[in-house]
Amino acid sequence: MSLSDRLPIVTGLAGVSATENSRARFWGQILEWPMMLLAIWIIIEWYLQANDELSGDALLITDWLIWLFFIVETLLLTALVNNKTYYLRNNWVNLIIILFGCPLIWWFSPLAGALRTLRLLVMFSLLLQISGTARRLLSRHNLGNTLFIGFIVIVMAGFIIAGLDPAIETPWDGVWWAWVTVTTVGYGDIVPTSTIGRLFASFLILLGMALFSLLTAGFSAFFVSQDEKDQVRRDLEILNKLNDLEMKMERLERHMTVLAEEVSVKNNGRSDGAEGPDPQETPDV
Repeated sequence: MSLSDRLPIVTGLAGVSATENSRARFWGQILEWPMMLLAIWIIIEWYLQANDELSGDALLITDWLIWLFFIVETLLLTALVNNKTYYLRNNWVNLIIILFGCPLIWWFSPLAGALRTLRLLVMFSLLLQISGTARRLLSRHNLGNTLFIGFIVIVMAGFIIAGLDPAIETPWDGVWWAWVTVTTVGYGDIVPTSTIGRLFASFLILLGMALFSLLTAGFSAFFVSQDEKDQVRRDLEILNKLNDLEMKMERLERHMTVLAEEVSVKNNGRSDGAEGPDPQETPDV
C-alpha cells in the first residue's frame, strides 16, 4: 500500500473503501461535493471571524449545519457499507467530530475558545476527504476538471493567506496573489511578509507547478482530442461513402443479373421458334 493510500487510513479519513458495494461508493462520491463546499465556507468563515465580520448567530448556525452534515453522512454511509466496523474504524475522525463537535458543548461553556481548534480539525478532515475527488478528477486529464480544481485552490488559498499574513489585507488581494503565484508569474505587487505566510507561499508554489503542468497536459489533450475527433469524423464520412458505393454496386449487380436472365430467356425463345416443327414425310399415292 502506497503512502497516499495509507495517509487517509492513519488520519481516520479513509472514506468508503474501493472494495465496498457500488451503492455505498456512489453515495460516498456524491457526498464529497457538499464536503468541498463546506471546506470552502469554513475557510471563509475562519477569515470573517478573525476580522470580526461575522455575527455570533451566523457562526452558531454554521456550526450546527456542519455538525448535522457529519451525522447524516456517517449514518448514511454506515448503513450502506457492508463492513460497518471497518468503515467506522478507518473514519474515526468523523466520530470525534460528532461526539465532541456539538455546538451546545462549545458555545455555552468556558471551553468556547477551543472551538477554533475544532474548526481547524473539521476543515482538515474535509480537505483531506475532498482531495480524493480532486485526484480522481485530475487523473482524467480533462481540461475542464483541471480548471475547476485550479479555481477552487486559488479561492481557498486567497482566503487562507489573507487570514495568515498581515501584508495581505483583503481576501480579494489574496486571491490575486494566489493566482499569480499558482501561475508562477509572481508580479511582486503583493508579497507575504510573515513566516507562516511565506511557508504557505512555498507550498502554494509547489502546488502551482503541479497544477500548471496538469493544465498544460490538459490543453494538449484537448487539442489532440479535437484532432482525433476531426479524423474520426472524416473516417466516418469516408466509411459512409464506401458503404453507399457498396450498396449501389450490389443494386447494380442485382439489376445486371436480372437483365442477363431476361436476355437469356428471350434468346432461348427465339432459338425454339427458329427450329420449328419436324417435317413429316408425304405418303406415297
